[in-house]
Amino acid sequence: MKARIVTLPGDGVGPEVTQAAVDVLQAVARHYEHDFDFDQHAIGGAAIDASGEPLPATSLAACQLADAVLLGAVGGPKWSDPNASVRPEQGLLALRAALGVYANLRPLQVHPALAPLSPLKNERLKDVDVLFVRELTGGAYFGAKTRTADTATDECKYTVVEIERVVRRAFALARDRRRHLTSVDKANVLETSRLWRNTVQRVAVDYPDVKVEHQLVDSMAMLLLTQPSRYDVVVTENLFGDILTDEAAALAGSLGLLPSASLGDGRRGLYEPIHGSAPDIAGKGVANPLGAMLSAAMLLRHSLQLDAEAQAVEAAVSHVLQHGPRTRDLGGQAGTLAVRDAVLVALEDHARTHHAFFSGARACG
Repeated sequence: MKARIVTLPGDGVGPEVTQAAVDVLQAVARHYEHDFDFDQHAIGGAAIDASGEPLPATSLAACQLADAVLLGAVGGPKWSDPNASVRPEQGLLALRAALGVYANLRPLQVHPALAPLSPLKNERLKDVDVLFVRELTGGAYFGAKTRTADTATDECKYTVVEIERVVRRAFALARDRRRHLTSVDKANVLETSRLWRNTVQRVAVDYPDVKVEHQLVDSMAMLLLTQPSRYDVVVTENLFGDILTDEAAALAGSLGLLPSASLGDGRRGLYEPIHGSAPDIAGKGVANPLGAMLSAAMLLRHSLQLDAEAQAVEAAVSHVLQHGPRTRDLGGQAGTLAVRDAVLVALEDHARTHHAFFSGARACG
């Protein structure tokens, strides 16, 4: 397969973890005979410094022509003035809107070897496998904003179309998993949540094989920590999804482990680890690259339709989590490059076994 992948390293540890993920994708291309063309562009604070804009027109144009986009992180203390008219996060929000990627997928699994790193008791972590589906281009993040000397407003607005398309994506994903969908809202208070719940109930009629339940966001925040294994697919609006998925990251043992995929109606997607730019460790070579690598695996699966290759990357990451080395956030002392190298070795071993198996199968056939 031939594919064009745009990389947006961004700020802080973004360039370090993105390069590690690119190295993994290049290894996949070698082992599985694909042709991936990488094109790097600026976003966030780095783009502001270079051009005065958080998302330069050249970066956006490249992303719109790509098969997939791999992003590192945006933001940092240098650009953290809340009163600034131009901020790194504006570039990310604008990119999501321009690409029409309205469904943000954030899988959460707890690797058995990392259970002791979680603040929860180990028995509560057994069989945790949750897929969060966060609406990404509506709600308070994109609503009208006002500010005076003593008041401020942030409009939270949703349309039926915006809700229905992400909810249908969540139902379809649940149908391919354990057929249990949890919709999270605040329907006892917010009018947007009442519209959300009514839309979910209407769409549910088309998916009679999927069990549906509704949870208020405040109770869901508690239940994620007390009964995480009861959930399969969780769908919610933009702000709630942002908060709940960061909370859920504590279950996995480190924010540095978790990937995400932002998808629209076509195959093109935006892929990024959910962690931030971590400016305190930027440039030190100690950032955990696994979240970025697992985001690359999601890129292979969702945008390039290469599920076997995605599974190979995930298997390599799992091997390293089990046997090491590990970065400091996972209780180890290894640097970014050491972890990258270990994943590349595990990936090569997996690919060699894969090719040997299929070569033997063809010979027998």
